Amino acid sequence: MKKNKAYTDDHAHSGVDAELPEIECWPSQYSEEYEIEIINPEFTSVCPKTGLPDHGVITLRYTPGENCLELKSLKMYWLAYRNLGIFQENIVNKFLRDVVKYADPIRATVIGDFTPRGGIATIIRASYERPQKKGSKRGR
Repeated sequence: MKKNKAYTDDHAHSGVDAELPEIECWPSQYSEEYEIEIINPEFTSVCPKTGLPDHGVITLRYTPGENCLELKSLKMYWLAYRNLGIFQENIVNKFLRDVVKYADPIRATVIGDFTPRGGIATIIRASYERPQKKGSKRGR
């Protein structure tokens, strides 16, 4: 029986620095805090080691600051992962970083609930909270 090659640093880093479409935003019309939940039940990407497809549900929960994410551009952003070799853990963390970069939310959580492979299911969560400005009650 032939032994598989070990995972490399290239595998681990694959896709992390990929340039994906920008996520557009539009100005929130409310000064009160509220939460938005966006669910992509058909998320796909590619395992950087095997080249096999990965599937899952990506959920974003965020409290907008000054901006809300525009959904069509978010869909185009997610579609760019379809042929991208990237580990599931990196998907969740990269997506969270990009949400913070484009929308500067007060707080955000990304949950990746991936389809089982070999009988093992993976759920990954990453969260962000905007640092409060001194003298401010909220991050706005």
